[in-house]
Amino acid sequence: MAFSLRKRVSVIASVLLLGFPTVVWSASLGTTAWAGVVTASSVIRTAKLAIAKQASAHVVFIAHSSSPSKTEKIVADVGRISGTESIVEGTAHLTVKLSSTHAYVSGNSSGLTTLFGMSSTDAKKIGTEWESWTAGTSQYANLKLDLTLSSVAALFPKAKATKLSTVVTGKTTYHLLKWMIPATTSLPKVMNTLTISTGAMTLPVTETAIVSGVTKATTRLSRWGEQVVVGIPSAAVTIPSSRTTG
Repeated sequence: MAFSLRKRVSVIASVLLLGFPTVVWSASLGTTAWAGVVTASSVIRTAKLAIAKQASAHVVFIAHSSSPSKTEKIVADVGRISGTESIVEGTAHLTVKLSSTHAYVSGNSSGLTTLFGMSSTDAKKIGTEWESWTAGTSQYANLKLDLTLSSVAALFPKAKATKLSTVVTGKTTYHLLKWMIPATTSLPKVMNTLTISTGAMTLPVTETAIVSGVTKATTRLSRWGEQVVVGIPSAAVTIPSSRTTG
């Protein structure tokens, strides 16, 4: 599967993970978690424990690239074993769903080919229906990384070289984690800022990644713990992947 704009930023940020959000998210257990000396390491450690206690998260991701000009928007609900996301970039659109037994994808022709990386031949076979993969296949495993909370925990920055600060907006105090991923011969520099609330329900609020001043990606997280409703496509409109390849 080819990377979408979101996944390209994700690869820049985490080098090789196919994780759900483009950017890095984190959370913490609550006010008591910040007792004692607070460091980037302690925030990250506490945040990983907090995410392990969450059942789901609602994510809105927007990435804008100025050269070439394009904007991609993703709205997703990710849970522990299931999830769903809708992706729009220009006229291309794609919907991906995950249950404990199957993964599904559907979209228009440009969504299937441009956003998902499907061949034009396979996209024609799918048409307006859904392609499905069963649990245990590599395709299902890749989509599971993208559509469950495991992707959130997998995308934390390393504590080394991550700067921790505090900002007050109105009457609310937030922790800020900032880090840079230096450019390489094949990947540009990425500047990341993660905002985390410090109240009794300490959870990530926003994350911004700026890629060499050309691409800006913003992720907003909310509605933690709500039930994830996937809406499984019926068998009448589902085509197993074995019938679209080969």
